Amino acid sequence: MKRVLLLLYLLLMLELFLPERQGAEAPGATALPRPEQTPAARPTAVCSPAPEEIVLLVEGQARTLPLQDYLRGVLAAEMPASFPEEALKAQAVAARSYALYCAAGAKHGDAQICADPGCCQAWQNEAKQREKWGADYEKYAKKIAAAVEATEGEYLHYEGQAVFAAFHSSSAGATEESGALWNPLPYLVSVPSPETAADVPGYVSELSCAPLDFRDTILSACPQADFTGPEEQWIGEIRREESGRVEAVVLGGQELSGSRIRSLFSLRSAAFELRYEEGLFRFTVTGYGHGVGMSQYGAKVMAENGSSYTDILAHYYPGTTLYRS
Repeated sequence: MKRVLLLLYLLLMLELFLPERQGAEAPGATALPRPEQTPAARPTAVCSPAPEEIVLLVEGQARTLPLQDYLRGVLAAEMPASFPEEALKAQAVAARSYALYCAAGAKHGDAQICADPGCCQAWQNEAKQREKWGADYEKYAKKIAAAVEATEGEYLHYEGQAVFAAFHSSSAGATEESGALWNPLPYLVSVPSPETAADVPGYVSELSCAPLDFRDTILSACPQADFTGPEEQWIGEIRREESGRVEAVVLGGQELSGSRIRSLFSLRSAAFELRYEEGLFRFTVTGYGHGVGMSQYGAKVMAENGSSYTDILAHYYPGTTLYRS
């Protein structure tokens, strides 16, 4: 009898102190781990199917659209329709994920997302697509529709929530981590990106400024900067992120972030070199965009080299999961 009671006591203690068993992954979900890494164990994610409609704020009006129609307009506006099919499918999933992330908030009142690329995602209606593509409209519209339909219902999630699937045009060898610009997110980290000058039109751009223009532009944002010394001494330390983009630069004795300099001088990216030579301040800029998330030209190169859209998504959004309804 004592032995039985002892066994019962041991079983009770094990029940109390052993962790709960985790259930199987949600049906229809495909894991997208970072290449050559095993994702950390996380609680089972319970996702909802993508909605059939979305409310878009465009030209000041809230319009309810079928989600698939909305995404065709996003792809038309955000990625060249000449890109490979797998790159377009990756863009379709990223755009759907981004839209669902925005729809979960209340940023636009009655609308869930807007058509302003400076705020959410760009979007073009059929009239604008016809104007842009001209005689190629039918070909490109069909190609984009195929990418959206092939990925219908698919979106990326992290622990059950649609992800902030940021994307940009091109990177200078590596993407940027989100914490350099916004709140840090575990799936928006710096990863290598394969595009080069041979792949991207205008991959390297230059801007030259006369000293007075350079000085006045900086003073408009930082009045306490001191430019009384020789012009060749106006540029101080330049500090860089691991991605190679400028984290901060000292100008006139004051530190400004790389993203602030990019904005002030309308640079294509924060991956820039700055030097003073021949009486001018010269920026040499590589890539285009904020650098966070998927590089569209990187996706193009990966697709041309045989990567599938799920490979592309796994690379640029490591640790996320692809939900398929």
